[in-house]
Amino acid sequence: MELIRGIHNLRSHHRGCVATIGNFDGVHLGHQKILQQVQERAARLGEPATVMVFEPQPREFFAGDQAPPRLTRFREKVERLSEYGAERIVCLQFTSRLRQLTGEEFIRQVLVEGLAVRHLVVGDDFRFGCDRAGDFHLLEKVGQEAGFSVEHTHTFLMDRERVSSTRIRTTLASANLSGAARLLGRPYKIASRVVHGRKLGRTLGVPTANLLLGIRKPALNGVFTVMARLPNGDYWPGVANIGLRPTVDGVLPALEVHLHGFKQDIYGEPLEVFFLAKLRNELKFDGLEELKEYIGRDIDQSIQFFNRARPEWLPGSPWPDSQIEPLLATAPLE
Repeated sequence: MELIRGIHNLRSHHRGCVATIGNFDGVHLGHQKILQQVQERAARLGEPATVMVFEPQPREFFAGDQAPPRLTRFREKVERLSEYGAERIVCLQFTSRLRQLTGEEFIRQVLVEGLAVRHLVVGDDFRFGCDRAGDFHLLEKVGQEAGFSVEHTHTFLMDRERVSSTRIRTTLASANLSGAARLLGRPYKIASRVVHGRKLGRTLGVPTANLLLGIRKPALNGVFTVMARLPNGDYWPGVANIGLRPTVDGVLPALEVHLHGFKQDIYGEPLEVFFLAKLRNELKFDGLEELKEYIGRDIDQSIQFFNRARPEWLPGSPWPDSQIEPLLATAPLE
């Protein structure tokens, strides 16, 4: 897979492709169907399957802090798009200059002169260009003149409702983790690197791995039972808080993970955190003693969760590989 950042980095060998355009936040089952559609057409035409995305996402550009939370960071989005068949990912920086392009200018400058698209797959409600004036019919019209074809994406329904990033955000906000896993096609997770924090958890006797989210706000908030995948591939049970940490005057959203009985140093290492069950909302406590008391309760509840799933498991040991898939498949059933 090749990641191309910006129109200015397009080269002559990038010309010619079958493309789709969108946010692809979460790369959920609906997105996966679109990618399959692109792959099939790309194989018939002998062209690379290409996905165009934007950073920041357009709604983030216009709405700022009022934009909806992201389901995935950019890096994970790229990994998922590649996993589901994208051979090239073109990331355009969404700027005032880009948004001022008319629909026809966007088609000419980006799709025709930049990528020389041979076939485009987009939704029939797709809008683009200044004031969102460009639409599917404009793409068809200009495409006939410029030599590329356009087709509708296939809508993917689950329980008679369209699978979308908005639907998944709503599902996560209500802590319906099993519902989100069904729509995503996998358990919801956050992946990032462990960074040095204030070491407050260590002073409370509860050391945590701190992960910066790199996004304005997370799709989840509260305290959860989690399963973490370590750099060496081991899976380790734990409990996590995701949010602003109001008791200690947090400013940026963060994810703090306590791994039951874990004693290794993993600063700077990547960590994947799978969310299995919500324990409670994030709260602001009167002081550190009350915070410590609640953390103790959270840890006990999380350990009980894992003991119900595997009675012979003891804190201080990884989860057996043979039991990972069954746990991730069933644990989100709160």
